[in-house]
Amino acid sequence: MLIQILRFLLETLFFLLIGAALLRAYMNWVRVNMSAQPGHFVMALTDWLVKPLRRTLPKPLAQSRLDWASVLAAVLSALAYALLWGVLFGVLLGAGYDWSSLGPASWLALLGFALKMLVRVALQTTMLVVLGYVLVSWLQPGSPVHSLLARLSEPLLGPLRRIVPVVGGVDLSALVLLLLLQVGLIVLA
Repeated sequence: MLIQILRFLLETLFFLLIGAALLRAYMNWVRVNMSAQPGHFVMALTDWLVKPLRRTLPKPLAQSRLDWASVLAAVLSALAYALLWGVLFGVLLGAGYDWSSLGPASWLALLGFALKMLVRVALQTTMLVVLGYVLVSWLQPGSPVHSLLARLSEPLLGPLRRIVPVVGGVDLSALVLLLLLQVGLIVLA
């Protein structure tokens, strides 16, 4: 039971860190004001990692529209999660903990585990944003939270709205996106 609690806490901590870094990159991509919430929270969670990375990136990457430092922070956090998971739970090292005995297959397993975590967090964070957008659009349309979630969701929902018809005055594109994201999580599992 103690191991399950430790796994849960470790996964939750890294989910927040990776999700915040990805959300920071996405919010910068769609040009959302980071001084309001959740930008302030996201920056508080990730500044310790993103700012040093931003200083080390070449100028063309550091000044591009995509926040490469935040993306790199998410990737490094996923790698740290996979490595810590492997060390704590013996997935990679077995009983010996001899780093020199790790072969290419073990390192590929580590990278695969990290990539799987990164994609899973991206899909689940997207689900939370879209679900929040749907709920707020029903409960408080026109609120500041609604406009923020609309700006975050619109690049994803716009292409679907051109394909999915409105049924009885109800836009089903968010439902279709949530179903696609859930299918992606099933495939990933």
